[in-house]
Amino acid sequence: MKTTLVLMMLLSIKLQAQELKGPVKFKNTVKVLNMGTFHMGYTPDASTTEFDEHDQRNIDKVHEVAEAIAEFRPTVILVEQVPEKNAEVQESYQEYTQNPEMKFKNPSELELLAFEVGRLAGSERIYGIDYREGYNYRIAEKINNSYGIETYKKYFAVLDSLQKEYPEEDMSVLEKLQMSNNPNYKDMLLNINADMLTHISTEGNAEGADEASKLYHRNLVMYSNLNQIELNKDDRVFILMGASHTAFFDMWLERSPKYELIDTSKYL
Repeated sequence: MKTTLVLMMLLSIKLQAQELKGPVKFKNTVKVLNMGTFHMGYTPDASTTEFDEHDQRNIDKVHEVAEAIAEFRPTVILVEQVPEKNAEVQESYQEYTQNPEMKFKNPSELELLAFEVGRLAGSERIYGIDYREGYNYRIAEKINNSYGIETYKKYFAVLDSLQKEYPEEDMSVLEKLQMSNNPNYKDMLLNINADMLTHISTEGNAEGADEASKLYHRNLVMYSNLNQIELNKDDRVFILMGASHTAFFDMWLERSPKYELIDTSKYL
């Protein structure tokens, strides 16, 4: 009898393992297109890209991308803006949908790409989900005798070589966006902005990890802001943020039972 019970338990475990071939998902999931971008205008974040947001040729190229993304037919658009400015963003978006020729004094990916995607797709709702929290991403320069400084330096030396081999300034708008949404590139952004800091510490401390946790916390709050937005099974969500935020969101959206993460490469 004892042997029979053990065999039944092992068989049950095996069957359950076979069924869990991917994350557990609800029957009706909300489809999400989570797209990373380089910042096309001013940003309080550390990373910037050379891009003339007033050049009509650049605007036209961005709008070509927007036309492709609009095929996703989003009903809701989420952007890297703090929720406190949602009324302002909504008002500006409505003005743009009524007059797409309007000019913005300091346009960013919000006005150039998100607004145009929404206009073409007929999206009625747009929200900011950003949360501002600073951290010292240069803490490695501030600590003497850090345990993992050689690993840290070696990694960034490799990245410097790659940057010289594939200069971003030679890329088109589409190529930059394709790079921003490459899974390996997003993993690299997680390393650069957070995970490599865990190598920076002194004996008995975790100075780098303490700083990295602030960036994780910022993105977790942003993800919480997403989860506070009322959505139903018929909604289709387009998220546009700096690619490092996109990398964080990919992890959580993929594991979430509520959301279905759509492959961005289908639209780029």
